[in-house]
Amino acid sequence: MEYHDSEKAKEVASRVEAFMDEEVIPRERQALQNRDPVTIDEMRDFWEKAKERDLFAPQVPEEYGGQGLDFSDMLPSFEQVGRSMLGAMSIRAHAPQEGNMHTLEAVGSEEQKEEWLRPLVQGDISSGFAMTEPQQGAGSDPKMLKTTAKKDGDEWVINGHKWWTSDGYDADFLLVMARTDLDKHPYEGTSIILVPTDTDGVECVRDIPHLGHFDDLIDIQRGHAEFKFHNVRVPVENTVGAEGAGFQIAQMRLGGGRLTHCMRYSGMAMRSLNIAKAYIQHREAFGSSVSEKQALRHRIADAETNLHAARTMVRHAARELDRGEARVEVAMAKTFTANVTTEAVDLALQCCGGNGIGKDLPIAYFYESIRPFRIVDGTDEVHRRTIARDAFEDVNDEDLENIIQFDPELDKTDE
Repeated sequence: MEYHDSEKAKEVASRVEAFMDEEVIPRERQALQNRDPVTIDEMRDFWEKAKERDLFAPQVPEEYGGQGLDFSDMLPSFEQVGRSMLGAMSIRAHAPQEGNMHTLEAVGSEEQKEEWLRPLVQGDISSGFAMTEPQQGAGSDPKMLKTTAKKDGDEWVINGHKWWTSDGYDADFLLVMARTDLDKHPYEGTSIILVPTDTDGVECVRDIPHLGHFDDLIDIQRGHAEFKFHNVRVPVENTVGAEGAGFQIAQMRLGGGRLTHCMRYSGMAMRSLNIAKAYIQHREAFGSSVSEKQALRHRIADAETNLHAARTMVRHAARELDRGEARVEVAMAKTFTANVTTEAVDLALQCCGGNGIGKDLPIAYFYESIRPFRIVDGTDEVHRRTIARDAFEDVNDEDLENIIQFDPELDKTDE
């Protein structure tokens, strides 16, 4: 399909595609076939090769070691890296590092950029994003945030309990969302604070076992950690962005992050369908190729159509985001893409039968990885709430009058 991406976007995406096909996917196949997980040293080798090809950290400005692509221009590259479980990490564009880099670059102080952003981009340090809390704390309703940060002189004193902190277990620092003014609504009284994980009082409780944690594929401790903060003291100057602007900053971070996730998972769905189509063309059953069975052909056609719609929707949302506010467009793109890519990977697994649930192919890994997308970065239900709220704002009295004139029983004003 031609999506009319810019020439720059297409050129870079083409080079990313070649990097995936020549370097990353062959190593992924080896890991799958030999149960030979990729190590952090090998990942650093990928980073060096990505730098040689001018593909490293495409989302980061050149002054900090990235490629400096505009948001819309980098999305096709994210789609290409999504074709491999190793892809996004291989060019240093994986979550949550990508989102944390963007946050520090956009609103961090110059000191924070030099001390934390520059080494983060290069992979010398790692980071986590700590927002979600156990019941009854912040989750789908982030206004329920319980973690607090109180000023004591020139320090914040942080107390709270977080979990599902992406990449937290091995993080060198966390971006922590905390209530900094309890007298204000959470939207105005919440801040993001940079907390080094070696600070006294930071307790990493555990790395939470979860769907899609692939120790047999990537021998790098990743996942989602649980933290407790016991009177943790950090300088007030560790506030990221303006004090009280935590929700606005998080929305900025998550809006773009949701679309990059959409593109990664679109790439994952594309590869899954390609594997499935190749498989059923060669697999014979009941006297002919499985690919000739009409039921499967129609399901493949539907999956390809829905995936095309999702890829188009994400690009539209990205253009709107580049122009400014795009909350509804992002919510629509995220919800729709999360569902159609999940369905596409599920179909691919079904097409491949026993080979689909086996882990010689990447589809089983994709299946585990993609299902959480309907929960992370905002559940389907939360995004539908946003879409519905916007939809009902367009209702007006003229619409009701048009209905009443055809159904007098609806007009009870005289009674």
